[in-house]
Amino acid sequence: MASHSSSTLFTSPSSFNLFSSHRLNPSPSYFTLHFPGPVKRPHFDLRCSVSIEKEVPETERPFTFLRDSDGDDTQSSSSSSVRARFETMIRAAQDKVCEAIEAVEGGPKFKEDVWSRPGGGGGISRVLQDGNVWEKAGVNVSVVYGVMPPEAYRAAKAATSEQKPGPVPFFAAGISSVLHPKNPFAPTLHFNYRYFETDAPKDVPGAPRQWWFGGGTDFTPAYIFEEDVKHFHSVQKQACDKFDPSFYPRFKKWCDDYFYIKHRDERRGLGGIFFDDLNDYDQEMLLSFATECASSVIPAYIPIVEKRKDTPFNEQHKAWQQLRRGRYVEFNLVYDRGTTFGLKTGGRIESILVSLPLSARWEYDNKPEEGTEEWKVLDACINPKEWL
Repeated sequence: MASHSSSTLFTSPSSFNLFSSHRLNPSPSYFTLHFPGPVKRPHFDLRCSVSIEKEVPETERPFTFLRDSDGDDTQSSSSSSVRARFETMIRAAQDKVCEAIEAVEGGPKFKEDVWSRPGGGGGISRVLQDGNVWEKAGVNVSVVYGVMPPEAYRAAKAATSEQKPGPVPFFAAGISSVLHPKNPFAPTLHFNYRYFETDAPKDVPGAPRQWWFGGGTDFTPAYIFEEDVKHFHSVQKQACDKFDPSFYPRFKKWCDDYFYIKHRDERRGLGGIFFDDLNDYDQEMLLSFATECASSVIPAYIPIVEKRKDTPFNEQHKAWQQLRRGRYVEFNLVYDRGTTFGLKTGGRIESILVSLPLSARWEYDNKPEEGTEEWKVLDACINPKEWL
């Protein structure tokens, strides 16, 4: 987004973190890997550079960021079709979410940056800051082509064959967003949906084509309105249940486990769904599932913000919101894999930190009195609940 049990590869300075829970940074140049429990961890440093072209600013949005060879959608079963349809989905989701936010804002608009790469790929970054309703809102999409070093490929797939692949081309695309409202009674939202695929030629030994989906939507209020939390989780469950009834309980627990602030022994918020490296189902089904999850963001979140954005609040409420925002900052800077790696590898700092709120607060030894509304939030973050 304090880690989970799936292997994860991610770029750090990206328009968002394609392979973790966050990141809104338009210049990928490095990646690292995380491994599942059973995989023997290698003894070499996986903080390897990858081959990705430098981005070029654009004045207009292109029809597609895909290479010409990927844009042909005539064969619906091809991986190229999945790439094309996933890009279409995330760009439509970006438009719809931004339109919904601007409608609630009633005036302020997103600032947009568009960029591309000569060999294919690019992205659209949109940020709205200090609006009427949202303190900061970022909604970004990105398409990335690169080359994975063979050491990283072997480690990621726990290869045991003596056949060792050469450099492995990869493709990744995704949408990532973090939305921080001004009103303490309106919740913060984060969502991220992504698709990854290796593109090794068939004649390259030891490097078969691989693909997976990842993503999730999570909810971070400063104050609990149980009807809001139930509404949010019910929309996540409805999206999951259309595909597999095991998804919601499985991905809810995954979300609770991932967004864990170890040094506080509490979760960042009240959860949602989170999944990664998902490829053990039909590819078409998972594409539809990711599409459904992205489509559920607006109905899950916007009605809650519309209901709470004008709720009267005082300085105490705002101070508590900023304390909880401090927890958000702590998780992102200490545990979020994309943020920490980007900071260590010299990524574009403004983009790396765009997920952070404009304001946050730390107080020495702040302990809400048991039974207060503030205590109820803290208790729910320490002891994750089943809301449905």
